[in-house]
Amino acid sequence: MYIASPERYGHFEYNRCGKSGLKLPPVSLGLWHNFGSSGSYDNMRAMCTTAFDQGITHFDLANNYGPEAGSAEENFGRILRDDLMPWRDEILVSTKAGYYMWPGPYGEWGSRKYLMASLDQSLKRMGLDYVDIFYHHRPDPDTPLEETMEALGDIVRQGKALYAGISNYNGEQMTRAAKICRERHIPLIINQNRYSIFDRSIEQNGLKKAAGDEGLGIICFSPLAQGLLTDRYLNGIPEDSRIRTDGRFLKDSALTEERLEKIRALNSLALERGQSLAQMALQWVLKDSVVTSVIIGASRPAQILDNVRCASGAPFTGEELEFIDRNS
Repeated sequence: MYIASPERYGHFEYNRCGKSGLKLPPVSLGLWHNFGSSGSYDNMRAMCTTAFDQGITHFDLANNYGPEAGSAEENFGRILRDDLMPWRDEILVSTKAGYYMWPGPYGEWGSRKYLMASLDQSLKRMGLDYVDIFYHHRPDPDTPLEETMEALGDIVRQGKALYAGISNYNGEQMTRAAKICRERHIPLIINQNRYSIFDRSIEQNGLKKAAGDEGLGIICFSPLAQGLLTDRYLNGIPEDSRIRTDGRFLKDSALTEERLEKIRALNSLALERGQSLAQMALQWVLKDSVVTSVIIGASRPAQILDNVRCASGAPFTGEELEFIDRNS
């Protein structure tokens, strides 16, 4: 029987999410990959309990995570029942709806119908009465933003979520959403977006500045650029790598010789700092207070143990930050 480590809260400080009262761990565990129906349940279970023992209290899901869609939530629900449910009040569970989930006009995007139906399905799969954060997963070009935000607000008022979030919104879209939520007293607290040394889009589209102005937190996915910002590809493409086994999100074309030279340069800097490249890349994303947490993916518990140590790295010097910018 699993018993949580009594030392789990001694690994790092927790970060306040924008101007809300909620604190998140600097590192959160994402269940986007390796928690679907094709994965090993024992490995999933070991990753979740290892994460919690390291102080990672936040588990990030979505309705369509798998494969098959919904299976990550089902597996996480099983892990909760088998291991983590005694600590439910110490755990943040987030899920999302916005991408395609079922056929017909009510199975994706941002209508009130879809969001409420999807969350009911998610709660059933996980065996929960509520989630801590419920996100709209992507902007909907056709549904009025007011309808989407009001649906999130009603979900909170019904007690099915404690906080509302948005994902993949740019700075202008987030500002509009935040204004609607302020006027309607909806606890919108966070925006989830891609951010890494190699992907600075949240700086370019105004999101990073807007989040600070609006008092929202940012939680970042793909902080390791789908594995490029690790030591996996320093000497070529391993046969068991994501490029070889799952080319949907990371393709051979991403690993050009120019990019490989930059990865090797960044790795050398990380070693000089006494870190792995992954640890340094995660710490870089967290260097500004507007970023509340980074979402890591993992295929085995050892990766979690390595990544969580990013929170203890030495502060970056100006010269190091300039070096990283030149090799981004």
